[in-house]
Amino acid sequence: MTDSTKELQEFRAEVSAWMKENKPADPGFLLPQTFMEVGSEEQLDFLLKWQRKVYDAGYLGMSWPVKYGGREMPVAYQRIADKEMLVHRVPIMFNVIGLGWAGPLILKMGSDEEKHRYLKGILTGEDIWCQGFSEPDHGSDLGNSQTTAVRDGDEYIINGTKIWTTFGNYAKYMILLARTNPDAERKYAGLSYFLSPMEVPGVKAVPIQKITGEYGFTETFFDNARIPADCLMGEEGQGWGIAMQTLQFERSAEGGQASEYFAERVTMDDLMKSAKTIMRDGEPLLNDPVVRDNLVTFMMEEKALKLSTVRAGIPALCSDYPLSLALSGKLRASELFRRMRQYAVAIQGAKGGLYVGDADAVEGGFWQRAYFNSFSATIGGGTSQIQANIIGEHVLGLPKS
Repeated sequence: MTDSTKELQEFRAEVSAWMKENKPADPGFLLPQTFMEVGSEEQLDFLLKWQRKVYDAGYLGMSWPVKYGGREMPVAYQRIADKEMLVHRVPIMFNVIGLGWAGPLILKMGSDEEKHRYLKGILTGEDIWCQGFSEPDHGSDLGNSQTTAVRDGDEYIINGTKIWTTFGNYAKYMILLARTNPDAERKYAGLSYFLSPMEVPGVKAVPIQKITGEYGFTETFFDNARIPADCLMGEEGQGWGIAMQTLQFERSAEGGQASEYFAERVTMDDLMKSAKTIMRDGEPLLNDPVVRDNLVTFMMEEKALKLSTVRAGIPALCSDYPLSLALSGKLRASELFRRMRQYAVAIQGAKGGLYVGDADAVEGGFWQRAYFNSFSATIGGGTSQIQANIIGEHVLGLPKS
């Protein structure tokens, strides 16, 4: 099926009407622009109820098998539902690690028992997931993870620290990369992958205040935390390969997500509206030829990004460098939106220094908040520098040195 079929057109109209009818009213407190901003119980409770409502309406996990809570429909239907959520600017689907990374991973590589145990709770929002990859002393060197998992009968004993753990203080489960064999000849061979419970003694998540002012991340400490041995995914020593597959989903290089509506999309349409309302010397800023030229440049980049996504699905158009678009999408998108949002703040002049809560802030500080949030996208899932290395090595064939 394609988007032009009668069935999909009718479905789009159905979803649009539902979103218009069911879009929640302003709750009276700041809602997150991205899943990395959920820093309060009231935000969490609001988003949990909203996700459950969308799921009960049938617009979440549409391509997942029925026996695991989905509707087993072509992925085109989920894309339409996501697009309509974006168009209507409804609250985001916040449980991203479950919906976007752990869920697709379990569907692809998990046992049938793991699929029955975990997947439906991800869709309903009853089970929140977090990610235990990064560590304080190793940055983007994921292969050098030092958190340990020692087998003791029917359990593993976990010791170590993970950082930048989104939802760490709310999560029921963590996708955890830990070292089961510190003596392995290759550091990657000593890593194993766990679907680890968080609600066990010895696990402590400490919130970290971000530049935006809220507490969307935690540092997570494991102190002789015992988890069941059946939390191991695959076999010991297979953790690196499973982690790389997880990153394929995290970087949107591979599909299968229950939804991809994890952040309020801030586009050039929004910036154009701002340029029409911000005044300079009695005229809208949009009348300035230099500003217009810069905006057109951003518009071209944004359009190219959208077309590249379409092109990536047509093998004949990617035959020269088959992996180039999939592996570069995260870098191109995150850096474009960072620069675009930075420009939106810059054109405000002196008011660009104001933030959310200041009565004189342009659009309530919307662009300042969006700009600060953009840095998390250039870091999470591998920093922009790491992404450039991946493109150099795996697309261009450049040596690591």
